[in-house]
Amino acid sequence: MTTTPPTHPLVIVGAGPIGLAAAAHAHDRGLRTVVLEAGPSAGAAVREWGHVRLFSPWSELVDQVAEKLLAPTGWVRPEPASYPTGRDWADQYLTPLAQALSATDEVDVRFGHRVVGVARHGRDRMVDSGREQAPYTVQVETASGPLRLTASAVVDASGTWGVPSPLGGDGLPAAGEAEHADRIFYGIPDLTDVHTRQRYAGKHVAVAGTGASAQNTLVALTSLAAEHPGTRVSWLVRRAATGDAFGGGDNDQLAARGALGKSAQAAVASGPVTVVTSFRTAEVSAEEAGTLRLTAYDGSAVEGVDEVIVVTGFRPDLSWLSEVRLELDPVLSAPVALAPLIDPNIHSCGSVEPHGVAVLAQPDAGFYLAGMKSYGRAPSFLALTGFEQVRSIVASIAGDHEAAEQVELVLPETGVCGGSGQFDGQAEAGGCCGPAAADLLTIGSRPA
Repeated sequence: MTTTPPTHPLVIVGAGPIGLAAAAHAHDRGLRTVVLEAGPSAGAAVREWGHVRLFSPWSELVDQVAEKLLAPTGWVRPEPASYPTGRDWADQYLTPLAQALSATDEVDVRFGHRVVGVARHGRDRMVDSGREQAPYTVQVETASGPLRLTASAVVDASGTWGVPSPLGGDGLPAAGEAEHADRIFYGIPDLTDVHTRQRYAGKHVAVAGTGASAQNTLVALTSLAAEHPGTRVSWLVRRAATGDAFGGGDNDQLAARGALGKSAQAAVASGPVTVVTSFRTAEVSAEEAGTLRLTAYDGSAVEGVDEVIVVTGFRPDLSWLSEVRLELDPVLSAPVALAPLIDPNIHSCGSVEPHGVAVLAQPDAGFYLAGMKSYGRAPSFLALTGFEQVRSIVASIAGDHEAAEQVELVLPETGVCGGSGQFDGQAEAGGCCGPAAADLLTIGSRPA
């Protein structure tokens, strides 16, 4: 049963898909809630990759409680079997949801509010006395100046988009990476944009990374090269081979992802792509011709590079949580109880177990990482998983512990096997359901 409502509002960091879903669940339970979004609009981070089409169909991208809130507004759910782009997701779902939440008495959605610190009220991380009873202080930067809010609980659904992993092969920026930042792009460039196409057309482009983002990039650059034959690509792969880098193909229950892997494999086989294996970038330096030279730790080099595209994943920003007591896995930076369920070093051919507040709870009660940020550096997150996370978290905050402990989501296995734990050795082929995946372990969608 729900207990007495908290004295202070729930603060949710991030107005993306998971943050807004958390707000919808909080509204459904009558909790006063403040959503703080650093960007200018709902789904601001999603809009930055708005040209990319999602692997999941609309049926997997709308939270059920959020849909219930939207229904009276005249909102019409998009065709369930169609696949939106990030821009579609933001325009057709996240923006209307933020508007519907703002129109309620319980939820206050604030844009241009960047959270820069969270702590127990009047206590740093070292203080035990009265800690469990103290509310949270949330420090916020706004255009009007700094702001402090008091919160009964905090859900950090800020994601990982703002912190791309660097080009350097050891997890640190390569020497010269910052100096040549104007020639390096992090993420999937929008090659439907005329100015972006001009940036890469006819150029020698180095692409670093082996996940789905790298596949998207290789396919797009191959298409560009068909119109501009001078375009060529050096695909920098840290592993000794690429045979396991294209996912599950026809065996993948995320059909759109399987199709992408097959397209990327075809692009590499017949397109303007040169594969450079066992390449871990150590240095980026300028050449006399005005091009770049990428040098690996073993001394090998790729020369004459005009542009570099880095698609090596993202990592959580924990810098503003320094005064919160967190218990995170030392490898993934995910909650310690969640890490074994999602770790690509050991996860093979299994589904992510349904999980909620019991797995996500931190030593500081009432503080939770949710959504992509809860997965740390693991690449296996799905929106459906995040919706179930925040349903359970909000139920716990509201005092409905029975509902919080009752995890309801079922996610079947994908056709993707293997992990990213191997270093230079070639991955073992096969497994229970198809070829192994290099850095991609996204778990499949709910069956139709």
